[in-house]
Amino acid sequence: MQPSGLHQVLLPSQFSSLPASFFTKLQPTPLPAPYLVAVSDQAAAEFRFSPEQFQEQEFIHAFSGSQHNSHPEPLAAVYSGHQFGVWAGQLGDGRAILLGDAIPKSGVRHEVQLKGAGPTPYSRAGDGRAVLRSSIREFLCSEAMHALGIPTSRALSIMGSDHYVMRETPETSAVVTRLSPSFIRFGSFEHWYYNNRPDELKVLADFVITHYFPQCQQEDNPYQALLACIARRTAALIAQWQAVGFMHGVMNTDNMSILGLTLDYGPFGFMEAYDERHICNHTDQQGRYAYHMQPRIGHWNTHALAQAMLPLIGSIEETQQVLDVYPAEFENHRQNLFRQKLGLRHTNPDNTVLLDRFFDLMQQNHADFTLTFRSLSHIRNESSQEDERLLDLFIDREGLHQWLISYREHLLMEKSQNEERQFLMKTINPKYILRNYLAQIAIKKAQQKDFSEIKKLNMILNNPYHEQPEHDQYAALPPDWAGHLEVSCSS
Repeated sequence: MQPSGLHQVLLPSQFSSLPASFFTKLQPTPLPAPYLVAVSDQAAAEFRFSPEQFQEQEFIHAFSGSQHNSHPEPLAAVYSGHQFGVWAGQLGDGRAILLGDAIPKSGVRHEVQLKGAGPTPYSRAGDGRAVLRSSIREFLCSEAMHALGIPTSRALSIMGSDHYVMRETPETSAVVTRLSPSFIRFGSFEHWYYNNRPDELKVLADFVITHYFPQCQQEDNPYQALLACIARRTAALIAQWQAVGFMHGVMNTDNMSILGLTLDYGPFGFMEAYDERHICNHTDQQGRYAYHMQPRIGHWNTHALAQAMLPLIGSIEETQQVLDVYPAEFENHRQNLFRQKLGLRHTNPDNTVLLDRFFDLMQQNHADFTLTFRSLSHIRNESSQEDERLLDLFIDREGLHQWLISYREHLLMEKSQNEERQFLMKTINPKYILRNYLAQIAIKKAQQKDFSEIKKLNMILNNPYHEQPEHDQYAALPPDWAGHLEVSCSS
């Protein structure tokens, strides 16, 4: 028996139309005695589900990998990649299985994937499972990033089980249902290039152009145009990460989306006490993916993709032309975003100096990234009591006071209007982000079978730019114990 409504939603995936060498067809491994942990009401509504349906056993079994006849053509994809700058060879969906496609209200076809659905031929001796801890973090952050307006895969639900898997310690397992227009990665192209399979490389590029970048078909060199589209999206994405203080802890080429989406939430973090060299992944001992490194790593990864696409583009010169676009594209997006975060309308060199001075003060005072910009959103053109909430975040109050004098001179030159500027600043400077300690509280409760905090946190983070005064404590500075939290690649 198929779950009511689900068989009408899932379609055979477009990805399954590729040659058989691109994937392995297989069924998910059922999650023992599954139960519902969480569902995103927002994602469910967009895909024409009601949250109540996820209480039904048919849905629980279908989205935990236990109901095979509800899945049109499940498969695991092969890809390769560079990990921490080193060629890692063949990788692939080691614990993710693509169930099929679904078409949401937006009309943009999405792949529906189970993460933690059991071993595949690409598991590399792993058990193919995900643990509850990391599943909660991915679920919450995927939906939080979407609400922030940052391109990302989505998370529909978490199904849990009391089945234990071994990590550093035994942990219970879970399955996250992930949604994305495509899960194709930079490493998908690298796989065929480094295996000297030019025919498959071309098939993949043509598939991506046909389904995701049809405008490239009209260009003189469609493959150069494709690389340019991917490079621009990547540059824009990382600028958006920087603007909210988000750090992706594993920016390997196998985790980079060809659509410019935030993909594969392993170790990640949002900046709290500002430190441009902050490393969110405890495993990243060299700081390759530190906050200040992410823009140049995005460029490095684009170089790796360009190398893989070189046989299609045809010449190093044409390929380099695209790569030369990335730095300016990133900086343009970054400057525009931070100009808006400061509430300034015009782009000029003085704005850059003002922003650099502000970051210097934040760095010296370890000011909280999110609270600093949100508090700045309340500042008026003239000194007022609202200055205090910002000044309280800085030890060097006099240094900040002097900066505010310069800032207000800029506002005066632009003839800034308080109410209009404050409103616009609050639409780009979030009040609520997924702080590690908030996720940890939700995880601890969930490990005791109390899933209420996941639901509450997801609801709050779904409106990150709204004041929500009844939830002010979720926007407060982290407690002292939060400084000891670490996240790593183990999940």
